Amino acid sequence: MIFEILQIITEELNNYFDEKAVDLSNIAMAEGEGNSPGNNPDISLTLINTQEEFALKNTSNNRVEGTSVSYRNPKVYLNLYILFSVDKSSYSESLKSLTKILAFFQGKKVFTHKNTNFEAIDGLGDLKTFKFITQLYTPSFEELNYIWGILGGKQYPSVLYKITLLEIERDIITKEGTVVSAVEQQSIIKN
Repeated sequence: MIFEILQIITEELNNYFDEKAVDLSNIAMAEGEGNSPGNNPDISLTLINTQEEFALKNTSNNRVEGTSVSYRNPKVYLNLYILFSVDKSSYSESLKSLTKILAFFQGKKVFTHKNTNFEAIDGLGDLKTFKFITQLYTPSFEELNYIWGILGGKQYPSVLYKITLLEIERDIITKEGTVVSAVEQQSIIKN
């Protein structure tokens, strides 16, 4: 599900740019693994953190069909932190692309299976329905220093977004039972 969501964002941005400007790639490996300077993607989309949404952790997950009920483990709700790093030929072109990314997400914050064309995207597997929300995330200077330190130290013009409420669930039933339809009351006789 993580790959699928990031692939949807990549394709949506590439459609917005009218070219294949955005690549789902790790910016830390931009000049490694056989990539030479100048051979890197113009805009790298990198997943830098995943976080469980604790507020929704203790929800029950059961389904009632007729008189039977099936129980499943609770769904996992994730927040993803994604970094867009722009490495154009000139600094001014990088800033223009960064502004275009900000404008795209200002115009479209909520992604659903109804407002996104994802059928044509390769590698999405069995993804039928989805909904996630993007929010601009502004780290402090200290956090930004840590992020770029971990990613190799070379800082590019970049913007960080938080994707909220990504839902992960396997369709495995842990327990089955029947629905309680009535409660009988017995009278207790005291001597």
